[in-house]
Amino acid sequence: MRPVSDAQVRKLMEEMSKHGHIGQAAMKAGMDRKTARKYADGGKLPSELTTRRDWKTRVDPFEEHWSEVVERLALTPELEAKTLFEALQAEHPERYEDGQLRTLQRRIRQWRAAHGPDQEVSLGQQHRPGEAAQTDFTHTGELAVTIVGQVFVHMLCVLVLPYSNWQWATVCLSESMVALRKGVQRALFQLGRVPEWHQTDNSTSATHRIADDLVARVDGSKRPFNVEYVALMAHLGMKPRTIGVGESEQNGDVEAANGVFKRRLEQALLLRGSRDFESVDAWQAFVDEVARKANKNRGRRVGEELAAMRELVVSKLPEYVVEEAIVSDWSTIRIKQCGYSVPSRLIGSWVRVWIFEDRIEVYFADELQLGCERLRGRGLRRIDYRHVIKSLVRKPGGFARYVYREEMFPSVAFRRAYDAIQTPARGTKGDLEYLRILDLAASTMEADVTLALEVLLSETATITAAAVKALIVSTSDGIDVPMLMQSAPDLAAYDELLTQAAA
Repeated sequence: MRPVSDAQVRKLMEEMSKHGHIGQAAMKAGMDRKTARKYADGGKLPSELTTRRDWKTRVDPFEEHWSEVVERLALTPELEAKTLFEALQAEHPERYEDGQLRTLQRRIRQWRAAHGPDQEVSLGQQHRPGEAAQTDFTHTGELAVTIVGQVFVHMLCVLVLPYSNWQWATVCLSESMVALRKGVQRALFQLGRVPEWHQTDNSTSATHRIADDLVARVDGSKRPFNVEYVALMAHLGMKPRTIGVGESEQNGDVEAANGVFKRRLEQALLLRGSRDFESVDAWQAFVDEVARKANKNRGRRVGEELAAMRELVVSKLPEYVVEEAIVSDWSTIRIKQCGYSVPSRLIGSWVRVWIFEDRIEVYFADELQLGCERLRGRGLRRIDYRHVIKSLVRKPGGFARYVYREEMFPSVAFRRAYDAIQTPARGTKGDLEYLRILDLAASTMEADVTLALEVLLSETATITAAAVKALIVSTSDGIDVPMLMQSAPDLAAYDELLTQAAA
C-alpha cells in the first residue's frame, strides 16, 4: 500500500474544516477512513511522524582500521577510496574482500562531507538577453554519419545564445578560420539579429599563440586575436572576447548545448532509420531541421533576445580566405602547411589562392589554374604528375631519388607496370620507358592507359610506351560513332502556342 503523503493529509484537514464528515473527507483525500481518523486525531503530517534511525543495522567492517584511513585522508585529501582500499588489503591480507569497496567509498564520502576540504563551487551565471553569443566546435564521431556509404569525418560549429539557449549548428571539416566564419554567419543570418559580444575559447581559428605561452598561462593573460577574426567581428558589428586561459567553464553554456544537441541528432537519426545521406548538403539540411524543432520550444525567451539585439544589416562575407604564394622551383606552392603542385609554367610567379574549407582554387592573371580538394592536416602534399612529367621525361636520371616519386604512380596498374619494366640491368632506360607511359596518360586519358596496362600485364607481354599507345589507338578505332541525322526544326508548334497565348 502506498504511504500517505503530506499533501493528502492537508487535503483531509481542509475537507474536515468544511463539513466535519470524516468519511467524505477521507474519500476526497484519497485514503482509508481508519487512516484518515488517525491523522485527524493526531493533528500531525506524515513527515512529522517519521523518526530518524540513529543506530547501525550491521557491524562496520572498517571500524578496526578506520583511524588509519582518516589519518591518510587528512594528510592527502586527494586519495581515492579505491586506492585506500587496495592499501588496506595489502597491509592486512585476507582481512578485506573486494565486495566491501562500496562500503568504504560510502564511509569516505560521508567523512569528506563532514570533515573534508572545501570543494570548488560552480558559479551559476545570470545572462542578459541579447548580450552575447558563444561559439564552439564539437566532434561528431559518435553519430557515425555516412555520405553515400562513406564515413563522414566532420565537426559541428555550434553557436548558442546563453539567455534563451537558441542554437544553430553548421557542418564543418575543421576548426579553421573559414569554418568559424561560415558557422557564425549562418547562425546570425538565421537570426537576422546580432548580439553585442561574441565569445569563443582560445582556439587557433580566433586567436594565435603569443611569444611565451607559458607566461600567458601563469599570469592569466589571453592570446591575441587573429587579424581575420577581428575583421569578421568588425564586419558583423560584434565585440570579440575569449574565455580565460584554462577557464573552459566560462564557455559552459555552449559546451553543455553541444552534448544536448548531439543527443537530439542521435534520436532523430534513430527515428529516420538510416545514417546515410546522399550529400553533405542533405546532412546539413537534416541538422538544420533538428535545430529548428529544438528552438521552437524557446519562443518567449528568444523573443526577448531578438528585441534586445541590433538588426543585422551587413552582407555575408565570402566563405573563403585569400592568400598569395610563390611557385617554387619544384612547381609547388605551400598553403596552410601543406604542399600542392601547379603547372610548371608558373614557376617563379606569384599566384592567388582562394582557400575554402573543403577545397582550394589557384588563380594567375584572374584565370583558374588549379582546383582541388583541400588537404586537412600538416605536412601533407598533393602532387599531380601532369604538372612535372615533361621535366621528368627530359631528365629521367632524377626519377630514382625524386622527392615526389611515390606520387608518380597514380594507380596500382601503373606501379605494377613500372615493376615489370624496371630491372637492375635497365636502370635509367627502364625509368624513361615508364615516364613515357606516364606522359602518354597526361596527354590522353589516364583511364585508357590504365586499361591498356592491365591488358598487357594480364598477357605478360612486354610493356612499352609504344605498345600502350598502339592498344589505345586500336581500341578507339573499334568504337562505332553513330551518325546523327540533321533535321530542320518544325516551327508550326511554336506558332500554335503563341496563337493560344494571344487568345
